[in-house]
This record gives sequence, C-alpha cells and structure tokens, in this order.
Amino acid sequence: MEKIVSLCKRRGYLFQSSEIYGGIQGFWDYGPLGVELKRNLKDAWWHDMISGHNELVKPESAPTAFEMVGLDSTIIMHPQVWKCSGHYDLFHDHMVDCRESKKRYRFDQIRGRWVEYQDKKVFVTTMAEAEQELDEVRRRGMKFFRLRNKDADKISVGDESLTLDKLDSTENVLAPDAKNLDTLTEPREFNLMFKTTLGALGGEDDTTFLRPETAQGIFVNFKNVLDSSRVGLPFGIGQIGKSFRNEITPRNFTFRSREFEQMEIEFFCHPDQSQQWYRYWRDRRLAWYKALGLSDESLIMREHHQEELAHYSVGTADIEYAFPFLPEGEYGELEGIAHRGDFDLRSHMEGKLDPSTRPMQVELGEDGKPKYRGSGRDLSYRDEATNEKFVPHVVEPSAGADRGALAFLCEAYTEDEAPDENGKLQSRTVMKLHPRLAPIKAAVFPLVKKDGMPEVAHEIYGELKRHMNVFYDEKGAVGRRYRRQDEAGTPYCITVDTDTLTDRTVTIRDRDTLEQTRVKIDDVVADLQTRING
Repeated sequence: MEKIVSLCKRRGYLFQSSEIYGGIQGFWDYGPLGVELKRNLKDAWWHDMISGHNELVKPESAPTAFEMVGLDSTIIMHPQVWKCSGHYDLFHDHMVDCRESKKRYRFDQIRGRWVEYQDKKVFVTTMAEAEQELDEVRRRGMKFFRLRNKDADKISVGDESLTLDKLDSTENVLAPDAKNLDTLTEPREFNLMFKTTLGALGGEDDTTFLRPETAQGIFVNFKNVLDSSRVGLPFGIGQIGKSFRNEITPRNFTFRSREFEQMEIEFFCHPDQSQQWYRYWRDRRLAWYKALGLSDESLIMREHHQEELAHYSVGTADIEYAFPFLPEGEYGELEGIAHRGDFDLRSHMEGKLDPSTRPMQVELGEDGKPKYRGSGRDLSYRDEATNEKFVPHVVEPSAGADRGALAFLCEAYTEDEAPDENGKLQSRTVMKLHPRLAPIKAAVFPLVKKDGMPEVAHEIYGELKRHMNVFYDEKGAVGRRYRRQDEAGTPYCITVDTDTLTDRTVTIRDRDTLEQTRVKIDDVVADLQTRING
C-alpha cells in the first residue's frame, strides 16, 4: 500500500488536501491523472447504467424491460428531509475518548491484539495500517512491560487481530496513544452529518446539513421526475454527486473520507417484483466491476445478517474488495445494494417511520402526533393498465466513486519485467488500468527529434486529441518514455519511426502484452477506439 500511495503522489493521481499547510485529515485532492481516472470511472458508470441503457430491450435476468433517467440535486436541502429520512436521529457511529491522550476514536476501528508477559495479559491497540499492525503492537507491548529488544522473545503476541467492539470490556485495553490501561470512555453516539447555516442571522432555525448521501435528493424529486419524464414503473433514477460525513477517524487513504462522491441509483418497482429486481441489480453491479478489471479473487458479495441491516432495509448485499491496507482475508465495502422497501417514499409522504414497528408505522412524539412531519404530498404510483395504486418499493445500488477509483488503482498496480530498447530485461512499475478508465488513452512519440518525425507525430497527436485524452513526449530514449507511460497507466504508445516516413504506418505498443503492431496513420483513431471500447 505504501508503494501505491507513493506512486499516486509522484505521478499526480492523489494529493493530501491543503498539504502546504500540513494537510487536513479526511480530505483528498485529485491531481492531473487522478481527476481523469475518476472522471472516466463516473462516465463509464453513467453510460453503462443511465445514458447507454436501452429501455426497449429486456436485459438478460431482468424481470422486464425498464427505463433509466438522471438527476442532479442540491447538496443542501430542507432540514426536514434529514429528519424524515432518519439521518437526524439514527445516522451515527459510536466513538470513545481517551482520558489520557485526549484523542477521539471510532469504537469499531481501533484494532489490536492480546499481548502476554509472565502472568499479565493486556490488549494492545494501534491505529497503524494492517501491514504494520503486528510490529507496532509488539513494540508497544514491550514498551508497556518495560522490556528491551533482547527480551523480545519473552512476550507472546496473539495471532488474531480484533477490533475493540469485539471485546467484553476495555479494562485491560492499552489505547492507541496511551501509556496506561483502561483510559477509554464508554462508547457514545456521534452524529455524522456536517451542520451548516442558511442565511445571515445564523439562529437555530437556520441550521441545516450537508447531505450525507445523494439518495434523498432522488426521493424528494420522485413525483417531479414521474410527472415531467412520462416514465412508468419499473424505472430508475441515477445521480452522481458529492456527499459529506463527519467521520471520527478517517483513515486508509481515500477509503474513508469526510468528503466523497457517490454514484447512486434508486430503482422504483412494484412491491411484488422487488425481490427479483434486488437480485438483478446485485448481480449486475458485481459483473460491472469485473468487466472493468477487478479480479474474481479480490471481490466478494456479502449478504448482510439480519442484525446488520439498516432501519429501512429489507435486504442488503455489499460488494467488497480486498484492499491491500486490510488484514489478509478481510474485505472493505465498495458498493452496497439495498432493498429499501417503501420506507423513504412513505417517510417523506407521512412522516418519519418508526424502525421498531412491523409493519413500520409513523413515529409519534409525546403529544401523539408525528415526531417529524412528512411533506403531505402523495408519493404513491397509479398503474394506468390496472388502475392499482401503491407506494413503490426501492432497490438502491450505491457506489462510491472514490472507493471505486482506489480499488482500480490497487488492482492495477503491478511490478514486472520488460525489455528495454536494447532488449535487456528491466524491472518496471505498471498500472494495468482498463483502457476505458486509463487517464491517458495513448502516448505519441517520434523516435527521434529530426528527419520530419516530430511533424508527423504532431499530426497524429492533433487528430487523436479531438477524440480522447492523449500525451505527446519526445524527450529521452524511447524505452524510458515507455516506462513513464507504463507507470501512468497509459495502455497504448504510438511511435513514429523511419518506416512511417515511407509507408505512413506507425507502431502501436500494448502496455500489458508488450505486443507491437503496425497500423496505417489514417486508421489509428478507429483502431484505438476499438481497442479501448472492446
């Protein structure tokens, strides 16, 4: 993971936000290559899920044909949205404070191992990354027991890495930045929404929130889309946009950030077909990641246990990826596919529903009235063919653009050997990104800076630039130019050489196979488009 993080900064994929001032935790900036990767990922999602969808054809394994439309809702919405959605009351993590270090941690993110010396056993914790965890726990355990390096074999460190929430008590816990045991407070709830103020007065009535998800913008616009687009059930509304969560301990590079971008679909369907649609979207979304290059070995589909389900969920499955910062055998969430039932539309129609009731009823306050009033708008759907009126059920595939970009970066990072310009094998770092996602689709090289080769290369570069993001490089030996593009993830390199001047053909080199083929200059654009789009 350290190598990936280093490459991301060195090559302009990702930078720490406000780095010249020491950085700000949980926020990341995308550099010249990173912004192209993330944009390509979002464009691929939008095309494959929304704009490229053919509503006239029933996809394989789908119950019926369906329509897809898009939306772009605001980051700040009416505060009542978040009260009816449940975020105001229920959107929280459990945090603990260390009385000694005065630091705050998310309870379920503190990892550690049992360390035993003579007849005493303590649970030593750390916030170090997975690959450093064992060494850091051993180092802290020896320091706690006041042992020197020569006495390292006198302590035993447990094989199992555990999070704090798996323990029965924190009495024998050494907190990540503490010198003494039992310094952590009891876990308590911490709401994850960022507060902000509307208008100039700044009173309590002017308080609202930065959205923690894009989904609610779709739900409150359900009727607007239905009336303006003439869509009929089943149909989906897709949206890509920024969301904000005030994470207690953002960590693991961009995996857990306070500002992030989501790619979400809310798919509205008849309640009787909702389970079929849930299975369809679950399987389709997993296949999408594989088609863009994530390996079977690195991906799993995990159905949530009943106790894990969110208050609105009838069923949820997570697509998880084996990020290299996690302990071996563990996976991190890449996308969640949730069967939300009719919770959201009913809540915004009637008032916040009580998750403890079955079937769910509007939650009442002490006065017997709805605790948080809904809009009063009718968000039900009438089927014109049957005249049946009902509140649609919703299936939500919710993906993180930032987590997706990180997963593809991790998957792409490869170290192998390739011959240099003299045919000698040299080690190389190569980012094997799928051509659709690669920030730069092709690089154009003149073999030498003379004999008219740069002029021809300029011609090819100019033509390609009209269709895709390409790069021009004439500095250094061509082998070194190949290496630079391999590390940037560029899938194809086009070289203008002496043969080009006589037969108007160029060499196209494939990044992954290292195969070189001759192509006519007039066919280069079409050839690359075919290679990129498969």
